[in-house]
Amino acid sequence: MTNEPNSPDAHLGGDVTGPQVITGPQVRAVPPVGQAWRRRAQWAVRGVGPPTTAIAVPGSDDAVSQRHARAVIDLALRVGEAMLSTGASASEVVATVLRLTGAYGIRTAHVDITFTSIAVSIHRGLDEDPLAVMRVIRVRTRDYTRLQNLQLLVDEIAHPAPGEDAPDPEEARVRLASILSAPHPYRRWVVSGGNALLAIGVVVLFGAGPMMWLIAGVTTIVVDQTQRWLARSGIADFFNQAVSAAIPTAVAVLIFWMRDQGWELPGVSSPSLVVVAGIILLLAGLTVMGAAQDAIDGYYVTAGARALEMVVLTTGLAVGVACVLGLAWRLGVPMEISPFIATGGMPVQSTIGAAAIGAGFAWGTYTRFRATLLAAAVAAGSWVVYELIYPLGLGAGGSVVVPAACVGAVAYAAHRRMRVPELAIVMAGIVPLLPGLAVYRSLFLLMDNTVLLPAAAAELVTALSIGLGLAGGVWIGQYAARRRFGLDLAAQRARARARGAPR
Repeated sequence: MTNEPNSPDAHLGGDVTGPQVITGPQVRAVPPVGQAWRRRAQWAVRGVGPPTTAIAVPGSDDAVSQRHARAVIDLALRVGEAMLSTGASASEVVATVLRLTGAYGIRTAHVDITFTSIAVSIHRGLDEDPLAVMRVIRVRTRDYTRLQNLQLLVDEIAHPAPGEDAPDPEEARVRLASILSAPHPYRRWVVSGGNALLAIGVVVLFGAGPMMWLIAGVTTIVVDQTQRWLARSGIADFFNQAVSAAIPTAVAVLIFWMRDQGWELPGVSSPSLVVVAGIILLLAGLTVMGAAQDAIDGYYVTAGARALEMVVLTTGLAVGVACVLGLAWRLGVPMEISPFIATGGMPVQSTIGAAAIGAGFAWGTYTRFRATLLAAAVAAGSWVVYELIYPLGLGAGGSVVVPAACVGAVAYAAHRRMRVPELAIVMAGIVPLLPGLAVYRSLFLLMDNTVLLPAAAAELVTALSIGLGLAGGVWIGQYAARRRFGLDLAAQRARARARGAPR
């Protein structure tokens, strides 16, 4: 009998049915039948190769010089800090930092991110000391033009043009400094105008008239300037939210008082919309989205911190609104703000409002003009898809998954083809779908009467489900677009390393 080298019989010495096997002049004893079948079973189930993902294999550390390692880790850490400060998600920062270190020949870098810090470490074998550096995130803003420039710098380092070498770490550090110190694309008053446009889009989405557009826009500009002044004065975010929320509530109180005195403003049928337009800008809708996205990507510490931030900021809103309403009731102003406000019901007007929201958000985050126009179109398209999906009865969270997936796919394709900031398009496209109204309803139901606590909790759960639906939909759309349009191998490996997945 001839035995195949990889078969179990090859390890047994031949045919197990006879008492012995004769191969030439030698005679070998054959093991019992039970032992032979046990060996065959072991051969069938045992692994034959190394693990799919190697975990801390000794001898795989980078053999790089002290100077090179310090230069790379400093550059990577500053890039990661700048990305976190300008609005990038934790997974995107980790993937970008790993791409950067890999481009300079360091494959064993480790990146650790919490909500307020980022740490990068490099292991350099037994003969050299490891390097580990941490930086604290002190500034948080949304500056997508600067974020896009950071990503373009990393792309140029990871994939230099044909015939050119990647810039050395010292040169890249100089270019990083120029990106971080460059002036904004336009002045601050344009940002305030963008926020005002966002508020106008909100009231248009709810079917308001031109007078409400004016009131909402002016109120938002006052809120924006107040927030900026309070932030520069070092006021904590909790009190910043409380003061900012008190401003649109005070405007609504003034409208109610004027109506009580017989002075009716034309076109102002629901003063509650003033509160909605002002507060939705301040609500933690984006924080809900960020927390859900980090949780899906596996960054649970950062997701928990974002969720706690959402609770703190929303509580600040409640304090500001409650103080103004309490003062109004004590002064005898007949005011009642209803939490149940429906959208306008006109598809064309709602789509225009969604486009204005997307354009205003892009303007308010220093996005350049071409990307702003694209953001408006994507926001309008996402709202149209939402209007088509909503009648299917998929629930609040399920109804936003498909439009969010469309936004994620279009944003990635636009980033690859037009070199526009992907995150700006994503966020502008989903702003009309954010759970701002659900959080608003939960807030007012909670303040109105403790008996309505279950209803307030239900609205809060709705807000969380919308945030999860948006985050999941965007992830699915971006993943599908990467599979369709292709992604460079280095970026694939960096994302796999960031998720801890097999490469």
